[in-house]
Amino acid sequence: MDRRQFLALGGLAIAASQAARARDASPAIVSAAGAASSQKLLMRRIPSTGEMLPAIGIGTSDAFEVGASESERAPLREVLDAFFGAGASLIDTSPMYSNAESVLGSLLTPEQHARAFIATKVWTPGSGTAAEHKGIEQMQRSMALLKHKRIELMQVHNLVDLDAHLKTLHRWKAEERIKYVGVTHYTTSSYPDLMSIIAREKIDFVQFNYSVATREAEKKLLPLCADSGVAVLINRAFEDGNLFNKVAGKPVPPWAEEFGASSWAQVFLKYVLAHAAVTCVIPATGKVRNLMDNLGAGIGALPDAKQRQQIIAAVE
Repeated sequence: MDRRQFLALGGLAIAASQAARARDASPAIVSAAGAASSQKLLMRRIPSTGEMLPAIGIGTSDAFEVGASESERAPLREVLDAFFGAGASLIDTSPMYSNAESVLGSLLTPEQHARAFIATKVWTPGSGTAAEHKGIEQMQRSMALLKHKRIELMQVHNLVDLDAHLKTLHRWKAEERIKYVGVTHYTTSSYPDLMSIIAREKIDFVQFNYSVATREAEKKLLPLCADSGVAVLINRAFEDGNLFNKVAGKPVPPWAEEFGASSWAQVFLKYVLAHAAVTCVIPATGKVRNLMDNLGAGIGALPDAKQRQQIIAAVE
């Protein structure tokens, strides 16, 4: 299924089921297309404002770090067309991802810019005033590369020089240069620091790693986010692809049909989304078939507590 067919049908569930077959190379469980095609992506509320956000986003690390040739960029145009065509909006990027910001900025159409929820980051190291100025320069450059008038979410990447950058981010939010303030990390060892920041700082978003195989966040971090009214972005939901290695050669269990999952990718993403504190999950991809498979996790039911235990058992 190509982009035009996808948009013409308007059937996310149909596309996702076909994409699941392509990705898994095994028989997929196909939900009733007539009923599912009319469903919309799951929406989650941003606690600090009440704004609603589609629960499936996309990351740009590696996938959007491409050259200038049309052969490299055409597939990404297809990805963005399908992404927005399905009703998704959050795109996560960073100056750390080589030229991903520049590529994204050059590919987004004016209409897509108007619909996009852009989340990027600042990660310049240093200390004091010097670090603050370097961060400002980097964020100004990011905004120019992204060609986006106002960044929806600016995050301190991996907590690098946190205090200096948060000072700027709070000021920029007050000046309406950005809409939301956030912090990020990607390791479980960072959780105590993230919890400390949530407790003492006024932030809108926190981004961290969480998956069916790495569930440490369920103990304290996710409950704290829920109690503190902080939105949650999830990275590494596939454990950098390692989750697929754990189920290689295994068909998707029949019980996954109970919550509308027709691929292992959807099983893994639905596990993450089943936690009510999660606002949006951001798997990176540069392939339309994988994107539509991922988006399929955002429609239909989510696993209950018993089904989540079945997913854990299947992986372990």
